[in-house]
Amino acid sequence: MEYMGFIFGIFGLMAYLQLASLKKRVDELERQLSSMKGTSYHEKRQNLIKIGESYIGEKVRLELKEGYEDVDVMMYGNSQKGCNIIKQLDEGWVLVHIESPKLQKDKLIRLEAIEGITLIKE
Repeated sequence: MEYMGFIFGIFGLMAYLQLASLKKRVDELERQLSSMKGTSYHEKRQNLIKIGESYIGEKVRLELKEGYEDVDVMMYGNSQKGCNIIKQLDEGWVLVHIESPKLQKDKLIRLEAIEGITLIKE
């Protein structure tokens, strides 16, 4: 029985050390994010939010960053017969309605995944 207490004590110590390590990493990430305010990344994000808000309800072409490609957005929404319509937008997410002859669906896309937004003129 003594060994069981010893084993659980070791597991508890390991869990505490993992938690302490995680707390340090979270604090470091918060420091990095706060230092990014005022940088070009922060300004580009704010510009995307302003552009996206002005295009709510409009047909747009979404350019996604590499690694964030979405098949529905690229194949159906950015095609000649289909379109993407921005329904809502906030600080972290964009709700897009994808409309084409084959598909009608709403998608939630992270703002960081979007490289650019272009208005489609009919």
